[in-house]
Amino acid sequence: MKRPGLLVSGGTAVVTGAAGGMGEHIAKGLARRGADLVLLDVAAAGLERVATEISRATPGAQVATYVADLSDRVAADEAFARIRDGHPGVTMLFNNAGVAVGGRFTQVTAEDFDWLLEINLLAPIRFTRALLPLMLENGQGQVVNTSSLFGLVGPPGQSAYSTSKFGLRGFSESLRSELEAEQLPVGVTVVHPGGIRTNIAAHARVAAGVDATEAERNRAAFDTMLVFPADRAAEEIIEAALARKPRVLIGRDAKALDLLARVTPSRYWSLMGRAMDLVARRT
Repeated sequence: MKRPGLLVSGGTAVVTGAAGGMGEHIAKGLARRGADLVLLDVAAAGLERVATEISRATPGAQVATYVADLSDRVAADEAFARIRDGHPGVTMLFNNAGVAVGGRFTQVTAEDFDWLLEINLLAPIRFTRALLPLMLENGQGQVVNTSSLFGLVGPPGQSAYSTSKFGLRGFSESLRSELEAEQLPVGVTVVHPGGIRTNIAAHARVAAGVDATEAERNRAAFDTMLVFPADRAAEEIIEAALARKPRVLIGRDAKALDLLARVTPSRYWSLMGRAMDLVARRT
């Protein structure tokens, strides 16, 4: 079923992880296009800053903020329920919030692994469950789930993160297929950003079993790959959502590695690893 483009003006868009990075720019871009906003983040000060900047730049936009820790299931579900009950006009959900844990599977504790899965995978699923009925009732909607480059390829040292992002990709693709099969008016876009210039690397947890020198070397190497501007990424995500594209790859690295993984599914890491080793030696 070919759905018409999504109407933004007059609708309500919900954005998680909106206190900075891509989430901040997604919120600002949607406000410029006429959407009312519901913004959620754990960082209260950052969330308030973004809301204030949007109100100044786009005076007509209605902006509501909710502070919640998505790793706390009870608190997160309470926030989801308040948003569902308080904003019945929701037509767009951007599940953008995400965290990272550096370390191999044997180095990452079960607690850190579960913490990451709760935020990156389970919270988006539960939030979609809460808001999807509203979008169906409103006759249009789009769920936009931010996976990752590491939802396309699974490198060593990213077992927790890749698990969450492959999982979110699978959820998104299956949900999209179900909605299309039933010819329902809500679509799903899955986003695979490459190296976006955000603070995710700086804020990542490091597994207790990782040597401090190794952790710093890995962080520095990873940071050099975060080059794509967050505001440009946000604009590409919004345009993909409005066009109801099933997926969008952000950055040349995501596009190249997606192709590499499809062409050489059993060998892509050996090629990718050599490139990352070269970067690490230069840092």
